[in-house]
Amino acid sequence: MTPEETPSSDTAPSPSVTALQREHPEWVREVIIAFGETTIVVPRENIADACTFLKTSPETRFDFLADICGADRGVEEEPRFEVNYHLFSTTKYHRVRLKVLLNEEDTHVPTVTGIWKTANWHERETFDLFGVIFDGHPDLRRILLPDDWQGHALRKDFPLRGYEPYSLK
Repeated sequence: MTPEETPSSDTAPSPSVTALQREHPEWVREVIIAFGETTIVVPRENIADACTFLKTSPETRFDFLADICGADRGVEEEPRFEVNYHLFSTTKYHRVRLKVLLNEEDTHVPTVTGIWKTANWHERETFDLFGVIFDGHPDLRRILLPDDWQGHALRKDFPLRGYEPYSLK
């Protein structure tokens, strides 16, 4: 173990972890503290509720969704995909990352557009590039790639030179 990587049991938990574990322990699958950043792994079915709680709780007040991004851990990994939610509190000046793990056969996760309006475009980007489907999204369609693009360009099994007719030959 490197000094930058600290198991959650060796460090005092952040206020967001403490609040979430106290109120809804079933929403916290794992806590990872690495490089001074806290990541909470949340079950997919609880992500919207966890986000609502962290936004409205007086202890946390995560009023700013900085980013939602997808990651493909590789075709040999299971679960293969992850969706990361980067939250920031503009009043308490702290951050947290929420992570949802998804397997290749079921890339559905509830939308958080009702909690933060900015999630609309972040979720569309993650859908476009990784194929994650945000259930309940008001306008889930491509945002970066052409409508007729086949596949999802940031998946690790996507051909490096693309599919025809977009191939550079």
